[in-house]
Amino acid sequence: MKKEFRQDLPEHTILMLVAAITFYPFIFLIITSFKDNAQFIHHFWSVTLPLHFSNYSVAWREVGNYMLNSAIITGSTVVAVLCISTLSAYVFARYSFPGKELLFLAILSLLMIPGILTLIPLFLVVKKIGILNTRWALFFPYVAGGQIFAIFVLRSFFASLPEELFEAARIDGASEIHCVIYILLPLSKPILVTIAIMNILGTWNDYIWPLVTLANDKLWTITLGLVSFQSMYAGLELWGPLFAGYVVASIPLAVLFAFAMKYFVAGLTSGALKI
Repeated sequence: MKKEFRQDLPEHTILMLVAAITFYPFIFLIITSFKDNAQFIHHFWSVTLPLHFSNYSVAWREVGNYMLNSAIITGSTVVAVLCISTLSAYVFARYSFPGKELLFLAILSLLMIPGILTLIPLFLVVKKIGILNTRWALFFPYVAGGQIFAIFVLRSFFASLPEELFEAARIDGASEIHCVIYILLPLSKPILVTIAIMNILGTWNDYIWPLVTLANDKLWTITLGLVSFQSMYAGLELWGPLFAGYVVASIPLAVLFAFAMKYFVAGLTSGALKI
């Protein structure tokens, strides 16, 4: 027992060091969110008393509306991406039609184009169709971009499922939509959760696209709201409320990972094996 412990000690030490480096920025963020300016300046690294919980009320007052906007955009985007990509991948995996492989390769080719290259053309398209400075300016591009990788992963997984499952369901009188709902979706839960998490992260943390498409501050997302919050109190240097705003903005993602990590890891494993 002691021999095994001594052998594993270097590995455990390295893992603990990596974990400390990884989690310390978030721990520092939480600690600083309870400080006032004097505590922030004189006790930069340490925990200080008293804890100023009022920082969170200030932060929520400033960024609460932005979080609601981000939640609306993120939620609607993820639902649309999952619905469209699931049906599209099902068609690619289970049906044959002229030009199917060529169309699928065309979709995959979009993965090789950096999003920043399409920023100006996409902005001009959004402006031309008249949805600039609305939530639709975020929704449609996010849905269009999010389903590309989703179709690729789901199509590979759907194609690996035995056709006998679907044939048995059709013999029992199930329609195609019933096959998708009662066979495909339950089997695909880990991969769907993985796709949902990846889209949530990308949509929630996006800064550039909302910056160039939204002039109305009432529609701003949380990323724009935090930058506005920082610039608003730049002269006062209210570090505590500012860091509290960062904590509030990260809570939804932390909760999401805490409850969905099992499915996320399973989805990554399933996707890797099927691809």
